[in-house]
Amino acid sequence: MTTRHPKLIFEAPSAPVVPIVGTDQFFPVNRIFCVGRNYAAHAKEMGMAVDREEPFYFTKSASCIVPSGSTVPYPPGTSNYHHEMELVVAIGHSAFRVSIEAAPKAIYGYACGLDMTRRDLQFKARDKGRPWDLGKNFEDSAVISAIVDAGKSGHIESGDIRLSVNDDVRQVGNINDLIWSVPELIADLSKYYHLQPGDLIYTGTPAGVGAVEPGDHLVGSIEKVGDITLSIGAKE
Repeated sequence: MTTRHPKLIFEAPSAPVVPIVGTDQFFPVNRIFCVGRNYAAHAKEMGMAVDREEPFYFTKSASCIVPSGSTVPYPPGTSNYHHEMELVVAIGHSAFRVSIEAAPKAIYGYACGLDMTRRDLQFKARDKGRPWDLGKNFEDSAVISAIVDAGKSGHIESGDIRLSVNDDVRQVGNINDLIWSVPELIADLSKYYHLQPGDLIYTGTPAGVGAVEPGDHLVGSIEKVGDITLSIGAKE
């Protein structure tokens, strides 16, 4: 229930925002959609069959957003904390039941992202057929770089994506290896949701995911998009 002048019992949290490259403007985050197993090699390393099945999704709260360059604590409840380097799509126009051909019109821009994961909790839930929330949707688990306007970058259909931990290369791939392309994902999601400006789509990770420990430093990049960094702090 909402009213024009609600009497809130505590201050409502403000929406997280992401800087936009080359401007003093910011992109307010509405919802975060994440795509599961969208690179064949990553599906294989997770022990799953590789086929072009219908895409599937999980979500993260907007409060999970943390900017590139941050130091985040090693999260509670896990002993297997993983990195997943991803292309992030920022939605700038409403989209509902759009075609694949029309889907790019909904895109504002692109960013580098890290879908940080409590892998042991994810696998425990997966093996019992339960939701992945404890493994995926937790504080500081959606790391994001500044967003580059698609008008400047062009639509990202290919390009190197990579991640290093302490200068050790962990993940290397290409955006054109996505099982489901960005336009296909937008068209599919728009069958089920009214996509809105402020929505983000984390599009999946290439192979090479792995554990990180306190003191580790992560550096990722996507060609034509930018760079992302993250430092892992002490255990909570």
